[in-house]
Amino acid sequence: MTEEAPIQKKTQIKTSFKPAKTIQPFYTGGKVALDASGRLLATTLDDEVLITDFETGEELARIEGDEEAVTTFALSPQATHIAICSRSQTMRIYALNYTQDPPAVDPKLIRSTKAHAAPVIVAEIDPTGTLLATGGAEGLVKVWDIRGGFVTHNFKGHGGVVSALRFYAPQNAEGSEMVSGWRLASGADDTKIRVWDLNKRVCMAVLDSHVSVVRGLDWSEDGKVLASGSRDQVICLWDAKSWKLRNTIPALEELEVVGFLDRDALPAIPDLPEQVLYTGGQKNVLRLWNITSGQELTKDVTVIEKEAMGISEILYQKSQGQLLSVHNDQTLLLHSLTEAKGEAGSLTLPIVRQLSGHHDEIIDLQYVGPTEEVLALATNSEDIRLVSAGESFGDVAVLSGHEEIVICLDRDTSGYWLASGAKDNDARLWFVDPENKTFTNYAKFTGHAESVGAVALPRTHNSTAEVPPKFLLTGSQDRTIKLWDIPQKGSKKAPKAVWTRRAHDKDINAIDVSYDDSLFASASQDKTVRIWNLKDGEGVGMLKGHKRGVWSVKFAPSTVSGSVVGGEEGSKGGRLVVTGSGDKTVKLWSLTDFSCLKTFEGHTNSVLKTIWITEGLQVASSGGDGLVKVWDVRKGECTTTLDNHEDRVWALAPRKDDRVIVSGAGDSLITFWEDTTEETKLAQEAEEEALIEQEQALQNYMQVHDYRSAIALALTLDHPGKLLHIFTSVINTSPPEKGSLSGLLAVDEALSELSDSQIYRLLERIRDWNTNAKTATVAQRILHVLVKKYNMKRMLDLETSKEGKKGKGGMKAVVGAIEAYTERHYRRMEDLVEESYLMDYTLLQMEGLLADEEELVTKGRDVVVRDAEKDVVML
Repeated sequence: MTEEAPIQKKTQIKTSFKPAKTIQPFYTGGKVALDASGRLLATTLDDEVLITDFETGEELARIEGDEEAVTTFALSPQATHIAICSRSQTMRIYALNYTQDPPAVDPKLIRSTKAHAAPVIVAEIDPTGTLLATGGAEGLVKVWDIRGGFVTHNFKGHGGVVSALRFYAPQNAEGSEMVSGWRLASGADDTKIRVWDLNKRVCMAVLDSHVSVVRGLDWSEDGKVLASGSRDQVICLWDAKSWKLRNTIPALEELEVVGFLDRDALPAIPDLPEQVLYTGGQKNVLRLWNITSGQELTKDVTVIEKEAMGISEILYQKSQGQLLSVHNDQTLLLHSLTEAKGEAGSLTLPIVRQLSGHHDEIIDLQYVGPTEEVLALATNSEDIRLVSAGESFGDVAVLSGHEEIVICLDRDTSGYWLASGAKDNDARLWFVDPENKTFTNYAKFTGHAESVGAVALPRTHNSTAEVPPKFLLTGSQDRTIKLWDIPQKGSKKAPKAVWTRRAHDKDINAIDVSYDDSLFASASQDKTVRIWNLKDGEGVGMLKGHKRGVWSVKFAPSTVSGSVVGGEEGSKGGRLVVTGSGDKTVKLWSLTDFSCLKTFEGHTNSVLKTIWITEGLQVASSGGDGLVKVWDVRKGECTTTLDNHEDRVWALAPRKDDRVIVSGAGDSLITFWEDTTEETKLAQEAEEEALIEQEQALQNYMQVHDYRSAIALALTLDHPGKLLHIFTSVINTSPPEKGSLSGLLAVDEALSELSDSQIYRLLERIRDWNTNAKTATVAQRILHVLVKKYNMKRMLDLETSKEGKKGKGGMKAVVGAIEAYTERHYRRMEDLVEESYLMDYTLLQMEGLLADEEELVTKGRDVVVRDAEKDVVML
């Protein structure tokens, strides 16, 4: 007997996805704060303030703004309060109600006030979390009680915008080593520093040495030294007793922040001075200083200064032994003090974490690494960002080398090699090994005259971590395509183009290689897609049919042929090609005769990216309408639409296991779409089965007149028709049970034990029944029961509960509709009563016309009036 072949499982069409993870912007520039534990991160996001779990990246709270830009905010060290100031001159103080396990934040507004006559520029909360200091653009410094929200001090004296604030709160006022008394130092763009005594409410000193705006202030741990940093590129150290200048340290950069480290902050470095100062500014580098000698302790790093570069803030986390530097490009770097290496003059602080607050517009993305746990991003930047595709919060690395914005990316089959093209007219090949934290620029490909807009690597499984891909294809705005040989490891030869072909009449937007590396396709703004022989670069065919420029082209997997969609089966591995165009369509093409097999229509804007999924049985497309659509290539129908973006979705990539699609858009949002088709199907089947069982139970309850159970189940199933039938049967019960409002005491009792959600749902049903005169009687009777059984407070609480707010208009709209129709029914009943009086009057008048106990003959008929019964009988 021959052995039977194993039965292959039929590939299931994907019809359902969920956003399993999103990487979203959390910082767009401005203020950043951490609580004392280092767990809560507060950041400025446009006109909002976002509170994030610093360990996991989970969004804990989003405090909406007043539609004006946030100028500054202050987070208390204990994470109890946050004060937010905006350009509208409004200051809002929130109680955070922070719980740690699990971390949760529930902000409640406790005070909103106009803080200054001009926008607040800086804000600071003292170490105890009780006092809040604000500095305004008009030069005033105010101190507030943060819990009460009222002003405790009002200091005048600065002649310009207040630019820096720092409290000194003595931790041990009785000790001889500590300076006693609460103090507040403030700096302004009048270049002066003022020190205020909070106990005596006076200015203790005016410190005048800087010649530019003061940006950084900090007190030493014992309060004996005040450090100041300015944009005049100088650090000043002031004696807190005599208020004389102790030392001046030239930093040779415009400073934005200065601060003292604790005495034991660098345990791994011997022979360090007791007091060390950290600074950050224009050079974009965190630096440490010996305040006694003025010597820089960190290694001197040559920095290529750029206009957008610089450090705006440094947060010292004492409990973690770390410094968090905030940079102007919206990145946050976490430096470890405990792992510092070197000696004085050559210290290095390892960066243990990097966070990108805002990725800007995401132009392209690719999974990289053998396990695909890292995502490479091309944004509006010359750097390629590598971010975690897993559960960790933060970036993995940054690939720097391009001099202009990176436009396109592609990866090889092993995941170790990444190709990029940029506006600097160059393409680059990167070696990416996340497991060993190795990220290097392997080769640079120079030769195009304009921007490189498309790159493609081989599709055959020949490359490994040790063996680079064999070739690279590049397409440019100079309308040419080049094939490059990639040098092997150890070779010192520069890459050279094997051949160059003028391919299109306009910009080349995309290139893709067939799965056997024999053909490649190029898509262009000239509305065409061309098929080429990869070996010699000769044209094989042209795909015409799009009415606008083609943005994307992708070969089908080798297992999919034209017969799947109704076309002729080709002879090559890549038998089908899918394209996406600015004409809002997705097209499938046969490579046998280069004809269009199917056109998918559904996007309302340009189709920017297309990929194959489900082993080639489906195509996913993304467009300028912010949507991702998944198409069934057999039926030519859209099986599902994925909506989580607010801008153009430029990038789309499948994970190797075909379980996840990742999309990136112009809104800086990255969404990981997980296939939930099987789970959704099982859930629907279970739900349908449960529904059948519940409906059968409802029928059983009604047959045995178990109205209490029937009402509860009908409300749960939300069956208004069956619920109306139950109530109608109860109301028509004859005779009604004594003492019952509805007709049956069991029903009264059932209606008196409803939950808030059931009451709200029943009120919605009463609203609907009350609109019809035929069912209004039932509605009014049940409403009467509810009013009698529930006090007014319970009804009013529905207005503020979750149940009372759902739906259009919520509880207020439901009650309003019931009231309107009830008044209409009341007026109708009054009209009927009035008409009944008229009928009575008419009958009485008719009786007066009849003679008592006499017979009349009219038209040959006898009319007998029976006085006793008042009946008229025709004889």
